[in-house]
Amino acid sequence: MESVIFGGDNPQPRFGHTICVIAPNKIALFGGAVGDTGRYVITGDVYIGDMTQKKWKRIEASGSVPTNRAAHQALAIELNQMIIFGGAVGGGGLADDNLYVFELRDDTGTWVTVPVIGTTPGRRYGHTMVLIKPHLIVFGGNTGQEPVNDVWSFNLERSPYSWQKLECPSEQPSVRVYHSAALCTTGSANGMMVAFGGRTNDQGALNDTWGLRKHRDGRWDWVRAPYRNQSEQPLQRYQHSTLFLGTLMLVIGGRSNNVGETLPFEIYDTETSDWYKFQAIQRFRHSSWLIDQFLYLHGGFDSDQPNIPTEGILRLNLQTRFAQTPQLLRQMNTLRTDQSFTQSFNPRPPTNQTQTQDQFRRTNQQQALNKNQNNNQQVRVSSATNKNIRLANQAIVAMTYGPEEDITNQVKKVPIDKLQDEHKKLGAGFQDPNSQNKSQFLDQLCQPFIQNLLIPKDYQSIPPNSNLLTGIKKEMIIKLCDEVQRVLDKEPIVLRLRRPIKIYGNLNGQFLDLMRFFDHFKAPYDNLYNGDIDSQDYLFLGDYVDRGTRSLEIVLLLFTLKLKYADQIHLLRGHHEDAKINKIYGFADECFLKFAEDIMDPNSIYQRINRVFQYLPLAAVIEDKILCIHGGIGQTMRTVDEIELIQRPLEIVHDPKTYQQKIALELLWSDPCLNEDELENQPNPERDIFQNRQIIRFGTNRVSKFLQENNLNIIIRSHEPTQEGFERQNNNVITVFSCPDYGASSSNNKGSMLTISKRGEIIPKVILPANSTSESRWMDLEEPFQRKKGYAKYVVIDNDELLLRKRQFTPPRSKKSLSQKQFA
Repeated sequence: MESVIFGGDNPQPRFGHTICVIAPNKIALFGGAVGDTGRYVITGDVYIGDMTQKKWKRIEASGSVPTNRAAHQALAIELNQMIIFGGAVGGGGLADDNLYVFELRDDTGTWVTVPVIGTTPGRRYGHTMVLIKPHLIVFGGNTGQEPVNDVWSFNLERSPYSWQKLECPSEQPSVRVYHSAALCTTGSANGMMVAFGGRTNDQGALNDTWGLRKHRDGRWDWVRAPYRNQSEQPLQRYQHSTLFLGTLMLVIGGRSNNVGETLPFEIYDTETSDWYKFQAIQRFRHSSWLIDQFLYLHGGFDSDQPNIPTEGILRLNLQTRFAQTPQLLRQMNTLRTDQSFTQSFNPRPPTNQTQTQDQFRRTNQQQALNKNQNNNQQVRVSSATNKNIRLANQAIVAMTYGPEEDITNQVKKVPIDKLQDEHKKLGAGFQDPNSQNKSQFLDQLCQPFIQNLLIPKDYQSIPPNSNLLTGIKKEMIIKLCDEVQRVLDKEPIVLRLRRPIKIYGNLNGQFLDLMRFFDHFKAPYDNLYNGDIDSQDYLFLGDYVDRGTRSLEIVLLLFTLKLKYADQIHLLRGHHEDAKINKIYGFADECFLKFAEDIMDPNSIYQRINRVFQYLPLAAVIEDKILCIHGGIGQTMRTVDEIELIQRPLEIVHDPKTYQQKIALELLWSDPCLNEDELENQPNPERDIFQNRQIIRFGTNRVSKFLQENNLNIIIRSHEPTQEGFERQNNNVITVFSCPDYGASSSNNKGSMLTISKRGEIIPKVILPANSTSESRWMDLEEPFQRKKGYAKYVVIDNDELLLRKRQFTPPRSKKSLSQKQFA
């Protein structure tokens, strides 16, 4: 590490203080103790550090100035604002349990006390405090009597302001003090407060890691972080610090129970559960922060001089430190190419002109005013100028189940004509006996499909070409289709979705590749570390079937996940989710081979699944800015709203006669032009397999005009392989293809899926083609009559369809079209 020399009003050497980044390249120091451990003095200083000019300035603050304190917590809540809580005042005393907000304005500072009603966490020190917007989370610490492990939440955006003690039914961390906690803002742990280490009530140091997250239904719970290699566990420590760099938790400094023990600088990867060790950073009771790829430390004690606090700032270039560790360096490079890299560690400006501190100040003033007013004032009702009484078209529905429960996100407006169905959506707290029975039935229905097919940790041990549908009977599949169709029928044909979300492109029957994605990048499990369904939505862009040998496995798994997690799993229709197409390209063959059924029987699995396909949505819009479809926007559709006029069940007409039929066909079959400089629409004979001249490649001008007129930023689609698994064109069209080595061709293309973070970053996740195995990945479509007894009787293929079976796989998108062959 190197020293960074600052000028200006340098603060005295200290320990137990806090430093937080309150603006880009601007830090705020508050409090701490100066002097050695035998004769220290507690302070309440505020210093602002300019990281660009390398200069400190001491701030004389006014307002409700907090008492001097150390071992407290502080963090940034808005631009140039920080909030503090707790701490010790020396002599065995503890600071009050008020919340104080500091705001910097033109080199002057003001303090405001947050007006709080009700019970508070009480006085404490050595605790942690993290902001999971809008919730301020306080965990653990010492109350002056003993260490504790309670968790408290404070909503900064809901007045009147009050603390809520969180009751987490899951396994919880043990009591602790002088531990650390930080917020992860990306990856599968996105939105999770991750706590590490500390000292328990018997003075023993800890080395466990825990995650706290709020579920979408309002519940909070803890989960213990897994360690992949049990022989390489982190060292026990306390009085350390942690920071997040993307998905990496940096554990810096600290002390252990062994006097003089040197503790390494350790990194925990929340994606892989691996720990990495580096040369020690010998600091404890210090402050640390991140700016770009640099880690900064200030104050605290050096292990070599444990009684005299250090002075100055140290800096470590993480790019250099990780140079010999490719896994971590890859994370660094990913973050450094992300324009929002610094935003991960710096608070963003408020979204409106009202500053948080001003809100607290006005609330204080209003409370003071209310105390001076007569509490027995009569309520006066003024007469309206318009005496017509009208019923509103929306009702307010509250979904809270007890006086002590958090109602955040539990109140919403519902159209009057939908109110009678609202009880079905009230969540876990609504105890309707009929819904309980239905829920139990659905769990029993889903269980065998989940057990057989959701196997991301076991897929590598599956014998080649083994039957994964053992024990799953035809009537179970038919019932699954019945239930999924009911769910899909209630959904709009254009979904409105939220971030964060994962987006998968074509799967084409490659079930084992889907398991590889789930293994590497988390799966839709309930468990927060093995899976991420509580923190991520999943969107699949269609083409689940055909060409590959395990289309049934993919469809049945996705249907099950849709039934189990209806609000998080979203399935769009692709051009292969069409009986006219998937009879030709393998899905019909597979249903016959695995269940020996007549595919023309209307009660067959094949026919029943295809009827479900007719209810799949055609598009999704994420946060009103990203349009997701399978193929493209074609040349006909003017607005996204026109899709909503299409009625379901929808049969795709390949020689369309109506406007809606034309839009539906183009959504599933059209492609963007291959070259960015192709401004106008082009013919697409490669896709016009029925020679109806209905399919085009849409040009750059078409994309720009459509996005502008629909107030959209980008289109995400699939439908075509890409060499790298994804392709970005003109910064407004992304093609994502999740099927690597498509058709086992010489192109050897990669597979990819996209993640869109809560902040809106679009990040591709790529897998390489799998090592060759004896697994038969692709259907042999050209000689079914000779190979399979009874095939000609139950899968009737005419001559035109037989010719189409011989068509090539679609090649990866290329800047130059080498031929005019047709593909499907």
